[in-house]
Amino acid sequence: MKTTGNTILITGGGSGIGEALAHRLHDLGNTVIIAGRRREVLEKSAAGRANIVPMPFDADSAASVDAFARQVVAEHPTLNVLINNAGIMRFEDLTARRDLADAEATITTNLLGPIRLINALIDHLRQQPDAAIINTTSGLAFVPLLTTPTYNATKAALHSYTVSLREVLKGAVEVIELAPPAVQTDLTPGQSTREGYQPLDEYADEVIGLLTASPTPAEVLVQRVHFLRDAEKENRYEQALATLNKR
Repeated sequence: MKTTGNTILITGGGSGIGEALAHRLHDLGNTVIIAGRRREVLEKSAAGRANIVPMPFDADSAASVDAFARQVVAEHPTLNVLINNAGIMRFEDLTARRDLADAEATITTNLLGPIRLINALIDHLRQQPDAAIINTTSGLAFVPLLTTPTYNATKAALHSYTVSLREVLKGAVEVIELAPPAVQTDLTPGQSTREGYQPLDEYADEVIGLLTASPTPAEVLVQRVHFLRDAEKENRYEQALATLNKR
């Protein structure tokens, strides 16, 4: 993947992993459009970096995604890299009937959002030089955390979708999967300081190192995520499942 001179759109770019990558990609010489729900958060993230552009974005409906994509292309016709990074994580109890609002919101944001945005931008991206799509999944796509079942499922589905996308776009658009381990962000309450999670800056630096490698790997996997990603291949899936869920 070319890592300088791009016009990059990052969803969820105002905080957490998205913000950390946006800042680093900007500093490598890219124009970076950061998209998210909260304008004030985006503007704060963009402060002091001339080529970071904040754009509010609502992924809740197909119509809003299409309108957003049209606006991005109109204002930034050189857009050639899409990073689907926006995501939410909700804890759920599967042992009893419950309101499914959290599950449905998770599916909309984590799975339908990327699918809709890729669909809205694919014709444009196919016409651009050095085009790339990066989808952020999770180590939990490969070994589930039992308290976040819908989150795990959306990330597993996005992993599979990314594999298909990579094959059908081969030679036209580079398709990369970014599968983080547990990282210190605000994804869930208290996570930004949770002991044992990878510090955000350490994670983002490791990711940039992998993205700038030649060739860029199809799956960008920092060292800490291999425990989950490789569990099945290494015949230790049950052990990883038990360790992750402290069983």
